[in-house]
Amino acid sequence: MAAKILTCRKFHELFAFSLLLLHISVAYGEKNSLLANSNKEREEFLPTVMVATLVRNKAYALPYFFGLLEKLDYPKDRMAIWLYSDHNVDNSTEVIKEWVAAMENQYNSIEFIYDDTKEGYRGEKSPCDWTLGRFQHVLTVREKALEAARLMWADYILMIDADVMIENPLMLRRLIEEKQTVIAPMMRSSVAESTYANFWGAVDENGFYKRIPEYFKVLDREFVGTFLVPMVHTVFLVDLRDKLSGNLTYLMPPDYGKSEDDIILFADSAKRAGVPMHVLNTEHFGQINIPLESYHNLMIEREQFMYALVETLDADNPEMAPGVDYIIEGRGLIPSPHISMRSEAKDRLGFDKVYMVNLERRSERRTRMMHVFDVLGIEAEWVPAVDGKLLNDTYLYKDLKIEVVPGFSDPYGGRPMTMGEIGCFLSHYFIWKDMLEKGYKDVVVFEDDLRFEPYFRSKLNHIMKLVKHTVPDWDLIYLGRKRLNRKDERFVEGTDNIVWPSYSYWTLSYLLSAQGAKKLLAQMPLQNLLPVDEYLPVMFDQHPEKSWKEPFHPRDLVALSAEPLLIYPTHYLGEANYISDTEFSELIIDKTDHNRAEVPQSAPESDLNPKENLTPGADITQKGPEGMESMKHIQDEL
Repeated sequence: MAAKILTCRKFHELFAFSLLLLHISVAYGEKNSLLANSNKEREEFLPTVMVATLVRNKAYALPYFFGLLEKLDYPKDRMAIWLYSDHNVDNSTEVIKEWVAAMENQYNSIEFIYDDTKEGYRGEKSPCDWTLGRFQHVLTVREKALEAARLMWADYILMIDADVMIENPLMLRRLIEEKQTVIAPMMRSSVAESTYANFWGAVDENGFYKRIPEYFKVLDREFVGTFLVPMVHTVFLVDLRDKLSGNLTYLMPPDYGKSEDDIILFADSAKRAGVPMHVLNTEHFGQINIPLESYHNLMIEREQFMYALVETLDADNPEMAPGVDYIIEGRGLIPSPHISMRSEAKDRLGFDKVYMVNLERRSERRTRMMHVFDVLGIEAEWVPAVDGKLLNDTYLYKDLKIEVVPGFSDPYGGRPMTMGEIGCFLSHYFIWKDMLEKGYKDVVVFEDDLRFEPYFRSKLNHIMKLVKHTVPDWDLIYLGRKRLNRKDERFVEGTDNIVWPSYSYWTLSYLLSAQGAKKLLAQMPLQNLLPVDEYLPVMFDQHPEKSWKEPFHPRDLVALSAEPLLIYPTHYLGEANYISDTEFSELIIDKTDHNRAEVPQSAPESDLNPKENLTPGADITQKGPEGMESMKHIQDEL
């Protein structure tokens, strides 16, 4: 079946008409030149840009891609949109049709070519697999995009993938201002700790990626400017007015002996044509996704994108603090209003219940967490935490009969227990009771000051599959904690991502079995009260303070921990907007001689080494030691 084409085109007609008007205006201007004001500045049209996007299985990203495209600070009547989509197994085609129908009169022209008769490539292992047939097809389609831009006499073509998130509305203007034939706005992966970006610092003799130190200087913006590089991809602008750009192609020359990867072939074409490639890193322009491997699936790809949604929203709300509402409207990655957004189905991550503990007065944290759960598809119940500020002696000592464990003093601050710590313990304690009363087999507990690691769902599923075969009688599994003796921890046999935890702080998030809840409650912990993150290590017999362990027997909680962790705090002590409702609250006993401030804990330090100087405009392909290891073009930089 032939590809279908939806087009709303006024560019060609307007171009011919504009030539006629130009001829008339020039002639008229010559005749009346004596009457003209010679000092009057001439106002010019902005260059025309054709945006070319190939779409495959990007239904999850398209509402945001189009929403951010609409927000570009560039006249829409100077922009043509060229879209091509095929081999989908999702509803990408329908999403694009809806957007085209709504926007057909907004842009100079929109052309959408699609083929919905095929759902995959022959021999592919998954939709993330790049078979030779897929590479060859992509080369053909990208060449069609170049031809389409040249035929409509566009001044520029913006090649951009459908999961690129343009967060800077001035991106097009900034690229055009640089006056380079091929230039990319530097964008890096949304995944934390990743160094994957849309440019390469060097290539080897076969055109593959080669790591050099200077790459990181540009990536980390130690120096900013426009840099000459051997490769740009994923999102870049080509100036078609440059005569040399006419030699740029995705067609394979007869003597080409390199990979049939489209980005390598195009970079080779630019080199043959004498067209330099540049990357601009003067501003934050947006972010891109990391290409996945053939054994991955669309769920993993979608998870990576959902992580970017959450992280971007957090970055756009730095003022989140007590008393400040967590602003969602107008912040972060905003979907197009012209695309119907389906409500994603939510689940409990394979557990009987998901609890989220949050103080009623901390509405900003609650709003954020419930939004994050919506994005990640997690069905969670808000549990109002016990507020230490509202506790009184009657409730504590008469109703609950609370007694602090003899000799307790905070290990770091040397202070007695705070009312906030009591409220925190009671919040978890009542969850343990609720779990057993309602007959839940296993639950997930989240606090409200946390952030999720990329691919959280997939990693959690993988861990639980391993636990089922290695430690089926588990009681508690940390997903987020503060590791105090990491060197003493060892992996569970047969795994490389689950450890037997040592003494740990924090209860950011954990999994709890019914058997584990029974063990925690059977010790009657309210009559020997400790902060909850001290009590848990006591119960799996890893607490260093022997006197605190003595009241509790047996200490046989079977505890595990994800490693690496899947949950981290949103803020660390000493950072802006850090607040603790447990540590910085009223003391239950006046011990002013021991009430010292807690030693601040720093955020994790970077492992990046100092890098050599690199000045803007330098050719980073010419730097770095000889004989660097070659790598395939998709960087595994996680």
